Amino acid sequence: MNHIVTVQEAVTAFADFMEPTDAELDAIEQEMPVILADVELLDAQIITLDRIPTELDNRRLRRARRRALAARIALANRTAAATLPGGAA
Repeated sequence: MNHIVTVQEAVTAFADFMEPTDAELDAIEQEMPVILADVELLDAQIITLDRIPTELDNRRLRRARRRALAARIALANRTAAATLPGGAA
């Protein structure tokens, strides 16, 4: 019996260029509060999909929206402050 084997190693499965760079990981780390706030908002929205929202659900949604907005504002302010020369805001 002849075995058919590949002579070429897997190229793309474990290629170095497939891994995120340090700059990309830093960007993800900076955006993590926004990502987590968006996940919390989605969780609050998913809870209310199959039922009429209660007062507690409405409060949870409002709180999640405020947190998501605050996280986006904080990220925008950090980004703007980092791009302005001389540290001026």
